[in-house]
Amino acid sequence: MGKLEGKSALVTGAGRGIGRAIALKLAAEGACVVVNDLDGDPAKEVVKAIGTSGGKAVAVPGSVTADGFAQQFVQTAVDSFGGVDIVVNNAGYTWDSVIQKMTDDQWRAIVDLHLKAPFDILRAAQPVISAAAKKERAEGLVVHRKVVNISSVAGIFGNVGQANYSAAKAGVVGLTKTLAKEWGRYNVNVNCVAFGFIRTRLTEASATGDSTIEVEGREIKVGVNPQLLEALKTTIPLGRAGTPEEAAGAVAMLTYPEADYVSGQVLVTGGGFEG
Repeated sequence: MGKLEGKSALVTGAGRGIGRAIALKLAAEGACVVVNDLDGDPAKEVVKAIGTSGGKAVAVPGSVTADGFAQQFVQTAVDSFGGVDIVVNNAGYTWDSVIQKMTDDQWRAIVDLHLKAPFDILRAAQPVISAAAKKERAEGLVVHRKVVNISSVAGIFGNVGQANYSAAKAGVVGLTKTLAKEWGRYNVNVNCVAFGFIRTRLTEASATGDSTIEVEGREIKVGVNPQLLEALKTTIPLGRAGTPEEAAGAVAMLTYPEADYVSGQVLVTGGGFEG
């Protein structure tokens, strides 16, 4: 049996990259996973991969910032797997500009995605978690649930061109520490993983600077100049970027029973990077 056998896990942004690796890792440990992605096909592919490996998963495609999404996401976990045991708020992308060039749309889109959406999902999950905890207490049971919010080293140290992203990710740290205090009475461990440089499609080398992804009708530039990539490596004591699987490992650790007395913490996962 895996460490998460019988648990229900919700993972946002789980169709690709780090989120996909998290969903597969939790499923490999026995969790039933509610897989979200903005695009339906990647989410369904992850569900298929989990099923092929003998696990259980369902897809809830859509934007985490959409009205009513949080309630739908949580209710799917209840209807499909009986409750909410693990929440991983992972969905995200960056949309960079220096502050004098940053538009209101850039600011709102990134703050809504990285800070408001996790707030909405956790607020929607509260009645489910509270009711389950009260029932377990009446039965003399102690059941730990886990929340892992995803932040970034940009939220701790700041980063040029990322006033929106850095502010949102700093807010995630505050949200984490507050809910660790509010939800301790429910035996919920609320922690945060702050990623450093992790290799995904958003951080691949782009010599031309014209690589983009489409997000809800917006063309967002992605990719990193190859020379900057090499320079970044010199700031990382381990001398390289992390993999999605390594990132997923840090998240998974905080969902295991071994972390039942760890709460309100920020785990920097950046190969030793310290700003």
